[in-house]
Amino acid sequence: MRAMALVEAGRPLEAVEVPEPEPGPGQLLLDVRACGVCRTDLHLLDGEVEVTALPRVLGHQIVATVAGSGERVGVPWLASTCGECEQCRAGHENLCPRARFTGRDVDGGFAEQAVADERYCFGLPGDYPDEQAAPLLCAGLIGFRTLRLAGDPARVGIYGFGAAAHIVAQVARWEGRQVYAFTRPGDEAAQAFARELGAVWAGASDERPPDELDAALVFAPDGAVVPRALEAVRPGGTVVCGGIHMSDIPALPYRLLWGERTLRSVANLTRRDGEELLAIAPRVPIRTTTTVYELDRANDALEDLRAGRLTGAAVVVP
Repeated sequence: MRAMALVEAGRPLEAVEVPEPEPGPGQLLLDVRACGVCRTDLHLLDGEVEVTALPRVLGHQIVATVAGSGERVGVPWLASTCGECEQCRAGHENLCPRARFTGRDVDGGFAEQAVADERYCFGLPGDYPDEQAAPLLCAGLIGFRTLRLAGDPARVGIYGFGAAAHIVAQVARWEGRQVYAFTRPGDEAAQAFARELGAVWAGASDERPPDELDAALVFAPDGAVVPRALEAVRPGGTVVCGGIHMSDIPALPYRLLWGERTLRSVANLTRRDGEELLAIAPRVPIRTTTTVYELDRANDALEDLRAGRLTGAAVVVP
């Protein structure tokens, strides 16, 4: 089958022909229909997040049909957990030290076929086309978990208005929250997009919003954004960092944290996150904005993501 594989960190993906995967016990053989492109794929490509073995087929927002049955399923970042450790027993499978991840520890969806543990696959809402459903499986899930860890904010700021942000903004608005969007300085197109999705204010990440925020969600991989987000939230507010990798957070004065402000991160996702988001997605309804790339153009999708040329999310189709 055809695939786009990471052969060496720091180099573009390579088009390869590999044997069709063979499912093991409890695994499904999947015909890939679409796979979302995530900033985590860039971190893996650049060596900022370690890949356990090379070559590796990236891609962890997979929409596929089960070979032989045609049942449509979604495959997320979380590929499997041990189910036995203290974190798993406490319901925190996202923190399992033996967790394995799609497109990092096992081959992902930048290919014509894949295999996945049946227990970690999701049923998908039937009225979502494949390319519309794919971004829900990581951008949507991480955004959703990030919002939930922020508490119950009436005014929520979103730093970095990309794939995750454009989904979670719709959820936040549906829940009656006011959304404030922060983009790269000068990115007027992203600011206009945020307003189209209901943001009450949109500006640059180095600007102060017109109102104090109850919480801020940080999806931008730039650590310099964190002190700005802390400065924008009220006493008692929360800043949640939603990415798997971020540049170093610069030294910050204690006054930004003082006032019982909370700074925390999100790590991975749980199956419960997926079940909850996919249940409400048709009710919102969440509408994902996507740009579709053929499989052999996966590198173009990654570079467009890196350069900020995308509105919404990129999706690769075989």
